[in-house]
Amino acid sequence: MAESKSAKLLVEGKEVDLPILTPTAGPEVIDIRKLYGQGDVFTYDPGFTSTASCDSTITYIDGDKGELWYRGYPIEQLAAESHYLEVCYLLLYGELPTETQLTDFENRVTRHTMVHEQMHNFFRGFRRDAHPMATMVGVVGAMSAFYHDSVDINDPLQREIASIRLIAKMPTIAAMAYKYSIGQPFVYPRNDLSYAANFLHMCFSVPAETYNVNPALARAMDRIFTLHADHEQNASTSTVRLAGSSGANPFACIAAGIACLWGPAHGGANQAALEMLRQIGSVDRIPEYIAKAKDKSDPFKLMGFGHRVYKNFDPRAKVMKESADEVLDLLGVHNNPTLQVAKELEKIALEDEYFIEKKLYPNVDFYSGIILEAMGFPTSMFTPIFALSRTVGWISQWKEMIADPQNKIGRPRQLYIGSPRRDYIDIVKR
Repeated sequence: MAESKSAKLLVEGKEVDLPILTPTAGPEVIDIRKLYGQGDVFTYDPGFTSTASCDSTITYIDGDKGELWYRGYPIEQLAAESHYLEVCYLLLYGELPTETQLTDFENRVTRHTMVHEQMHNFFRGFRRDAHPMATMVGVVGAMSAFYHDSVDINDPLQREIASIRLIAKMPTIAAMAYKYSIGQPFVYPRNDLSYAANFLHMCFSVPAETYNVNPALARAMDRIFTLHADHEQNASTSTVRLAGSSGANPFACIAAGIACLWGPAHGGANQAALEMLRQIGSVDRIPEYIAKAKDKSDPFKLMGFGHRVYKNFDPRAKVMKESADEVLDLLGVHNNPTLQVAKELEKIALEDEYFIEKKLYPNVDFYSGIILEAMGFPTSMFTPIFALSRTVGWISQWKEMIADPQNKIGRPRQLYIGSPRRDYIDIVKR
């Protein structure tokens, strides 16, 4: 990041000189940190869509070109050539690991997958019909009550231990939330399985019989984890950073991220996409719903198409489509009416001029919902799976923020439009 030139802002006749910062990639950034001190004004940017809240070396997105990089590596290459735990190492430490480093990292994660036995009692405090995300928010937040030796954010070793614990235990917690919601016994993690295979085993095995994880399904799940591992300064990541800026412990920060991710406009998008497919119901009703989507006066929206950031195409969607095709072929679920609607809607969207003109391509949420449905997950588990995928991104961003010498508690300003100053009126005179 270089400071090479400046922008001049005229505020009521007073000139304010603002440095322009040049990033590795992306648009230049006007540094407004001294604007209030020099010009006595704030900037107004609801949603912070034009404001950089931090500098970061982790993830880069170019929405116009449809690019997503983790530490400079294109997501397509990582999804094709790498696997989730290697990507976790990359996000956490900045470089791809050597064979020795990866083996050590995988061993450390694998040996932290079990949760404290007393946490089982914590799960049983929830109602059986509680949404798994509600359970996860509570359980992850409560981890600070079980792991006191990794809550000191000023100790680099404790930060490292907390990071490994969260990555390792999140699949176990998500699987336990699922098992609890369907009334089945908890399944303990197995050290002989891969990260993704272990998660599937904890979700779908039962004590009464042997369950063998299909390697193709484990690979598809691993890809889902990889493609969702980080996504720059999105709402949940910004929430983690904002919570962390106060000095909150890492478990509380990640719980805050999970709570934010739960929102239907964020992590719930793949669930919304699948529910839309169910609403359409059958292939013969697709034209009716496409007409509704094109009608500006109709509130119906096609979920799973287009993206707020990617104005061309979602680079994760192509990889996810390949996985979706593989999983559907493997499981032979083509007679499922929801999946039939998905395949036909995808075909139309890629050929219809309206979709092409508005660049409404199927996105990663569209395909991930199809895969998870085919695997047998209920829609209530889609967002928990997103949360466990994104945990490494949240932790990487949190660790970067803690180590940043410029770090200070987040304190956005506001444009106050309420009543001017007024005096209190006694209740008998009102």
